[in-house]
Amino acid sequence: MTTTDPRDPAARCPCGSGETYGACCGRLHDGTTHAGTAEQAMRSRYSAFAVGDTAYLLATWHPSTRPATLELDTGTRWRFLEIVSTSGGGLLDTDGVVEFRAHHVHDRARGVQHEVSRFTRVDGRWSYVDGRTG
Repeated sequence: MTTTDPRDPAARCPCGSGETYGACCGRLHDGTTHAGTAEQAMRSRYSAFAVGDTAYLLATWHPSTRPATLELDTGTRWRFLEIVSTSGGGLLDTDGVVEFRAHHVHDRARGVQHEVSRFTRVDGRWSYVDGRTG
């Protein structure tokens, strides 16, 4: 039986890795593990938007740019993530940049958020600093 609940551990992970949610971003969302690279952090944040996990989004936002609260638009359905490029952000790096396109549907209209996101490590964990959209 195919499930449509994106938080189901057996469902395909929204990040597009090809893994199940439970074996991929679900492990990051529940705190079992942490992102090893800036790209993995970006993928897990995209998945958090897709499943509505505001707590994870806030927890992985850099303290200097993190908003006090976050409300997600429940009318937006995130469809798929396309990683365009990465710079730095590897296992031994302290900073990284991930360019991506996040495809979505809102009010039956398709859209794409194109962003270049900056990440840095805080206490050994990747944090989203900011992004430039375009």
